Amino acid sequence: MNRKDTYGIYNNTAEHISLLKYSKSSCGVDFLLNTAEGTEKRGWFDTDKRYRTDFFEFYFFRKAEGHLFLAGERIELHPGMWLVISPFQLQEWHVELDKLDYTFLVFQEEFVNNFLSDKYFMYRLLYCYQHDYPTWFDMPEEEARPLLDLLQKMKQELRNPIADSYHLIVAYLYQFLLLLNRIYAHRFNLPFALPLNNYAYQYKQLLEKNICDKARVADYAEMMGISRVSLNKAVMREFGLSAVHLLKQRLLQEVKNGLLFSGLSVKEIAFRLHFSEPNHLMRFFKQMTGQTISEFLAEMNLGKTQKRRKHAVLIKSLAP
Repeated sequence: MNRKDTYGIYNNTAEHISLLKYSKSSCGVDFLLNTAEGTEKRGWFDTDKRYRTDFFEFYFFRKAEGHLFLAGERIELHPGMWLVISPFQLQEWHVELDKLDYTFLVFQEEFVNNFLSDKYFMYRLLYCYQHDYPTWFDMPEEEARPLLDLLQKMKQELRNPIADSYHLIVAYLYQFLLLLNRIYAHRFNLPFALPLNNYAYQYKQLLEKNICDKARVADYAEMMGISRVSLNKAVMREFGLSAVHLLKQRLLQEVKNGLLFSGLSVKEIAFRLHFSEPNHLMRFFKQMTGQTISEFLAEMNLGKTQKRRKHAVLIKSLAP
């Protein structure tokens, strides 16, 4: 059963991990998009419930203290920080309420797909579905001002819509996403060339949907109807990484998610991800991270997190 709260979000309580779905009608806007200041609108949730969302989330923190677990990583929050969260990533927030000041943008991919014929557009953005580089990075507010100004323009159109508001919001969003992508590419020195085809982005999309069931590059090449060599060339050109590397990084994230969020044993996680033996999973984890699973869990400081959970508060700023 879905429980619908006053923030326009659905909480799927039948799932072990909640799925929060953005609802435009409950948000009081006519778009699958919203932006505001954290001081204006806040949605607060119980940290005992780890969750996923079905929309993209962007945050710029002027003030922040605390941390979150996102996609198997612990992220320390601090001022002057951009954070991007792609849909369906596992997250759990622990923050200081009186030390937060931020701007947010949330939207469903459908909003983008409605005005672009390119179904891989969000996969082309280097900070979306990224598993090799952080999707959070520092930026002084003065440098972030052009991005924040675009969010302010979107907000004005959302709050006082007229006949052409949708088209202006689309234009502002498109500019925001591309400008942030340029900044991100420069920040992490990533390839930034015109694509020759969509193979690399299709591969990235298929990884997100099939990583629990498909663990060989050849499986994805077959799904795409191309050779493994052609797929690897496309991935190398677009991301500067091999197709195998991309697959292993995505699989590693799924292992970390299982260790941090599922409550499953290593044996159960190995079975779920089709490792032939738990030892093979543990060897894979050590090769990819340089840590044993025990060392990783100790670093995440889960014991302390569990004790603090009843005092921590989950931050989500999603709706009017």
